Amino acid sequence: MNPIQELKDSLQQALVHALEYARDEGAINYEQVPEFVIEVPADKGHGDFAANIAMLLARQARMAPRKIAELIVRHLTMAQPVEKVEVAGAGFINFFLNPSWLYEIPALVSNMGGAYGNSPRLGRKVQVEFVSANPTGNLHMGNARGGAIGDTLANILERAGYEVEREFYINDAGNQIEIFGESLEARYLQLMGEYIKFPENGYAGQDVIDTVKNIIRDYKDSLLSMPSPERRQAMIDYALQEKIGYIKNTLKGFGIEYDVWFSEKTLHQSGSIDQVINYLRERDYVYEADGALWFKSTLFGDEKDEVLTRTNGLPTYFAADIAYHLNKFERGFDWVINIWGADHHGHVARMKGAMQALGYDPARLDILLMQLVRLYRGGEVVRMSKRTGTTISLDELIEEVGRDAARFFFVLRSPDSHLDFDMELAKQKSQENPVYYVQYAHARICSIFKQAAGADVVLKPIEDIDVQLLKEKEEVELLRKIADFPEEIAIASRTLAPQRIARYVLDLAGLFHSYYNHFRVINKDKDLEQARLALMGITRITIKNALDILGVNAPEQM
Repeated sequence: MNPIQELKDSLQQALVHALEYARDEGAINYEQVPEFVIEVPADKGHGDFAANIAMLLARQARMAPRKIAELIVRHLTMAQPVEKVEVAGAGFINFFLNPSWLYEIPALVSNMGGAYGNSPRLGRKVQVEFVSANPTGNLHMGNARGGAIGDTLANILERAGYEVEREFYINDAGNQIEIFGESLEARYLQLMGEYIKFPENGYAGQDVIDTVKNIIRDYKDSLLSMPSPERRQAMIDYALQEKIGYIKNTLKGFGIEYDVWFSEKTLHQSGSIDQVINYLRERDYVYEADGALWFKSTLFGDEKDEVLTRTNGLPTYFAADIAYHLNKFERGFDWVINIWGADHHGHVARMKGAMQALGYDPARLDILLMQLVRLYRGGEVVRMSKRTGTTISLDELIEEVGRDAARFFFVLRSPDSHLDFDMELAKQKSQENPVYYVQYAHARICSIFKQAAGADVVLKPIEDIDVQLLKEKEEVELLRKIADFPEEIAIASRTLAPQRIARYVLDLAGLFHSYYNHFRVINKDKDLEQARLALMGITRITIKNALDILGVNAPEQM
C-alpha cells in the first residue's frame, strides 16, 4: 500500500472531473487531458502537493495557464483531508492537507511490518546485471561501487513489485583471457627458474604471482613439459576457477549473491555470436570493409560504425555483447538493466541500436553509468594498499571500514557523480558518519523499548492506541516522512536512483534524533506514552526496512 500514491490518485481524479465540468459548462475547450504530474513541492509553503495540469493544457485550450488553474479550482469538489486549494505562480494548483490522514499510518506500518513499502506484484521480469568484473584480478573500487548500486537497485525493484534476477557476466573469453594466459605462463616459467620476458601488456599484479604460486604448489614442474598452448589453457582454467571463486566469496561478504553466473565462453561455443551477426546481415545492418565486418551503428545515433568481426575473422567484444543481450531478451525479461563504468558511455547508443536492429524496443534496455571512486584517509588520496603495494581491493576496504559503511557510502551519491570515499569518516562512531547516524537511530529506538519493558510498560495493540494524541509538529513530520517511504521506493525504481533510499533514511533518522532530544517517550501521561511508543515502533520498522534495501544491518545496540 502506498498512501502518497493513493492521495495523488484521488487528487488527479478530482482535477480531471473539475476540468470536465468546466468543459461541459462551456468555460473551456480541449480535446484531451494532458499527462500531468502531481508532485510534493520542495517548499512546504507551497502545500503538500502541486499539480501542473494548467500549464500543460494552455496551448490546447488557448488560454493562459493561471486562468485555466483558477477555472479548475472553481469547479473542484474536494473532501477530507484537503483543507485548502490555491493557485500559485504561473498556474500551479497547490493542495494543503489536514494532517488527519497521517493518523492512519501507524496501523498501516505496524500491521505490514517488514513488508511496509512493498508494492503488489507486477508480473514483470527484470534482470539487473552488475559488477561483471574481468576474472583476471582483484575487485577494485569501481566494482565495489557497482556492486552496492546494483544490489540495492535490485532490492528496490523487488520491493516495487518486480520479479528480479541478479546476473554476473563472466568475461572468460576473448583477448583479455589470452593476455591473462600469457601472463600466467610467463610468471610460471620465471618462478620455475627460466628466463623469459614478461608481456608488455600483461597482468603484472601481485595477485597473478600469487595464483601462479598456487599452481606451482599443486602442479609443481609438470607443466614445463607441456606444449605452450596446452600449458596456457591449463593455467587459465585453474586461474579462472580460483578468481571466480574469489569474486563469489568477496561479493558474498559484501552482501551480494547472484541468481545467475553467465559465461561469455558459452556464447562462442554455442555459435550464438555467428548467429546474431548473420541475423543482422540478413536485415542489412552489416557490411564488409577493409577485411572486417561492420555494424551500421550510425543508423541508431552512434558517432561511427562498429566492428563486429576483425580482419583475422575473430569476433569483437561488441559482437559477443550483442549476442549476450539478445540472449537476455530471449530468456523473457521485460526489462534489462546494466550497471557500467562511465568509461563505457560510448557503448550505450550502439548497444541500444543493436537491440533495435534485432527487433526489440531499446527502451527495454537501461544502462546506468557509474563514475569513479576516490579513497581518502586523513584528507589524503589513498592510491595503494599498504599490504600489497597495489590498488586497494574490496576485501581490504571491507576489512578496514566494514561492509555496512562501505555499502551505505557507495549509494549515498548518484551513480553519475564522482564519489569521494572518506575512510576515516566511515570508521567514526559519531553523528558525522551517516551510516552510524542512521544505525544509532535504530539502536536508540530499541533502547527506548528496553526502558519501557524495564518500567513494566507494555505496548497495546495499535488499534487500541489513540494516535491522534501525536499533535506536536515533530510528531506530524515523522508521520509524514514514514508515509513517504513506499513512494520513495516507487520513484527510486522508476528513475533507477538507489541514492534516494540512502538519503531518505538519513533524513528519517535526523527527524527521529531531533524528536528524541526534545520529547520524552516514557512519561506520566499513559495514553500519550502509548501513542509515542507506537510512533517509535513504526519509525524503527521503516528505518530497518530502508536499511534492508541498502544491504546494511540495523543493530539493536551500539
